[in-house]
Amino acid sequence: MDRERDFDIIVVGSGISGGWAVKEFTERGFKTLLIERGRMVKHIQDYPTAYTDTWELEHRGQKTREDLTRNKGISKHYAYSEATRHFYINDEDQEYIQEKPFDWVRGYQVGGKSLLWARQTQRWSDFEFDAPRKYEYAADWPIRYQDMAPWYAHVERFVGIAGTKDGIPNMPDSEVVGAFEMNQVEQAIANSIAQRYSDRKAIIGRCANLAGIKEEQIAQGRSRCMARSLCERGCPFGAYFSSNSSTLPYAEKTGNLTIMMDTIVESVLYDDKTKKAIGVQTIDLKTKNKKIFKSIVVFLNASTLNSNLILLNSKSDRFPNGLGNDNGLMGKYITFHNYRGRITADFPGYENSYYYGRRPTQVFIPAFKNIHRAEQTFKGSYLIAFAAYRDSWARGIATEGLGADFKDNLLEPGGWKISMMMQGEVLPSFNNHVRLSPDKVDKYGLPQLITSVDYSANDMMMMEDFFKEGTEMLTQAGAGNIRTLDQHEAFGRQPGLEVHEVGGVRMGNDPNTSLLNRYNQLHLCENVFVTDGACMTSIGNQNPSLTFMALTARAANHAMDLIQEKKL
Repeated sequence: MDRERDFDIIVVGSGISGGWAVKEFTERGFKTLLIERGRMVKHIQDYPTAYTDTWELEHRGQKTREDLTRNKGISKHYAYSEATRHFYINDEDQEYIQEKPFDWVRGYQVGGKSLLWARQTQRWSDFEFDAPRKYEYAADWPIRYQDMAPWYAHVERFVGIAGTKDGIPNMPDSEVVGAFEMNQVEQAIANSIAQRYSDRKAIIGRCANLAGIKEEQIAQGRSRCMARSLCERGCPFGAYFSSNSSTLPYAEKTGNLTIMMDTIVESVLYDDKTKKAIGVQTIDLKTKNKKIFKSIVVFLNASTLNSNLILLNSKSDRFPNGLGNDNGLMGKYITFHNYRGRITADFPGYENSYYYGRRPTQVFIPAFKNIHRAEQTFKGSYLIAFAAYRDSWARGIATEGLGADFKDNLLEPGGWKISMMMQGEVLPSFNNHVRLSPDKVDKYGLPQLITSVDYSANDMMMMEDFFKEGTEMLTQAGAGNIRTLDQHEAFGRQPGLEVHEVGGVRMGNDPNTSLLNRYNQLHLCENVFVTDGACMTSIGNQNPSLTFMALTARAANHAMDLIQEKKL
């Protein structure tokens, strides 16, 4: 087993939080090793389908029979297609055991799933940080909004967030660079909601696509969004934020970053004498040779379930159940977002109205239940997102004919349709967990991860409330033919497909009930930080990636301060 040279910092994982970790560390002069399980993906040059028209693809962009059989799990993801499959792994590349159905979406390449995320970015507020304590459904967060506000702003200014200033207490305003616009039907629904409700407001979504651009993004070599809606192919304009287009090139320019691809982190190595981690043990994907890399600090950003796997597999005489896992809670309280509910409707009128481009966000209604007072039927909050569109595609499929008249007819848009969805807070539960298989390993010799994660009765009651409220708002706005759909019952949608799983290494003030402190350090091994989704105590209702990035920037700067003060 070889020993490699030392680094100040080791960051595991190059996705949305790992990219932020290396940006912060290298900017302040720390020699940083970034370890990525997958291959190199360079911005622009490694986006092979970014400029490909659908008719140029062999199967016109559709999933093939091989996709659906070889990759039964990951091919369910909304962005998986013939044009994007190169940014996903094959199911066989990391086997895992589903004790309960869970679709684990992974992207093993430099940039990780930052190439595939939906880019929706909303701040948390004190309502989310305080809700687990206030409504007694999870451990108390060790931080509040005032701890996070400057770091949200720090991240937003660099990323470039599209959106408006809306003055909503439970979805604080972001630093923004312009906004996309609602179409006329969406605006009509938003106006109806504003007239009839005092506790809710429809706003254009906040997203990490450059509706406008400022000097911070121009300096990164990025340009404005073209509203092509081909984001998951890789954006050659750098118009949406990814590690590849933004944080990693920025870090590389400092000269302080080393990237190692095709390398699995098997475990974090602990020293009994110093009571600290000394580095990580790795496996080369191609040769399966093992190496040790040493550093002052280790940041785990491998994505929620892989960070859990690495720590559970980091066993020593001191920590026989995983690094820092004296309380046995590692891998427990995995949670996710409830996407089960969907509503569709028709909207009459506005036949002379249309819209330009394919906007990369929807209209959002921030959470209005379990915010100021507790509901009697369910705990947790949910937000609503909706979009209005002209139904030309479905109309074309249903239209019979041939020749020029038929093709011309397809260019005439059909009536307006509404699609509305929920994004609900799934309560942390001890029973929702991951653990290591005691006897099954994958092809690299790693213990297979067992996922045991499911919906609860609370999720069902929340969905029914969404159906009631969503139907009422659409009816009052003038929609018709309103239909509700439980996507779990109708399509077998399982946890995991929302790619918002969090928890297992949760933050907290009490080492008896949590694994990490308020700065994302393991309580029992202070030079190991976890700042991806694994660190989350609860899930809130907002999209989580902005919070991952802000937590990472905050923790990285704290770690650097401790190093400079010789406290690590």
